[in-house]
Amino acid sequence: MSAPDRPAPDRSGAARPGAPDRDAPEQAYTDFTRSLSYGDYLQLDTLKSAHRPVTDAHDEHLFIAVHHVSEVWLDLIIRELRAAMDQLALGITDAPLKGLTRVVRAQEQLTNAWEVLKTMTPADYLSFRSAFGQASGFQSASYRMVEFLLGNRHAVLARPHEHRPDLHGPLTDALHGPSVYDLTLRLLDARGLNVPAEVLNRDPSQPPQLNEAVLNAWITVYRQPDTYWDLYELAEKLLDVEDNFRRWRFNHLTTVERTIGFKSGSGGTSGAGYLRRALETVLFPELWEVRTRL
Repeated sequence: MSAPDRPAPDRSGAARPGAPDRDAPEQAYTDFTRSLSYGDYLQLDTLKSAHRPVTDAHDEHLFIAVHHVSEVWLDLIIRELRAAMDQLALGITDAPLKGLTRVVRAQEQLTNAWEVLKTMTPADYLSFRSAFGQASGFQSASYRMVEFLLGNRHAVLARPHEHRPDLHGPLTDALHGPSVYDLTLRLLDARGLNVPAEVLNRDPSQPPQLNEAVLNAWITVYRQPDTYWDLYELAEKLLDVEDNFRRWRFNHLTTVERTIGFKSGSGGTSGAGYLRRALETVLFPELWEVRTRL
């Protein structure tokens, strides 16, 4: 008896003669003239139409695919960060952990993407590098938004988007708004942990600097986790985010070094040298220093 004709078992496990086999592929929907198919729902034709190599080089396909996928993950990270920040602004500490955990998992996918790109040799890359001119990941508005939301801020980083008000406007708003860490410090102060006014009211467009009073507040949290469990857990989750942020940057650096060495980047930076300096960025300084002071 062929698989499609095999009777489906009843609850006892015995097959009922004449009953259709519910496990057969013929039971799947196949007529989508009046309903959404998988491809329709995901707009796959539109998605794939954006994949347009400008040369015949084999590895340009890989290069574009990795960057397309990375941009999708970055947009998800932005969405989850904003949702978590909205909750933190309302004084909620537990619900944001779910969104931040999702951020961490998405960051892992971003970091793993470099492993695929590392299969491209220097000769492979040079076969199409000149074709995209000054285009560079330095100009990724989504990556820059992630940086701004996490607190790594320099006004010059928004300049490549001045020609696009739809991109530059939101970046400027994020540059001058509170970061996820700023919102966390407001929660510490609301809980009576005495964050100084100069920290709470600082210019958010500047990167954070280690503050002894803030550090002492975190020392209290880390020495009394039972009392401040929600803040303790939030701090550790933020550290997960920064840890993965550093890993992404490190993998970016090593990918660039093994592909083009210390040639200048296509976007005008020094390339590997610029990326190496970026590794020194610290987003949440007190959360790292607290380990030394405990």
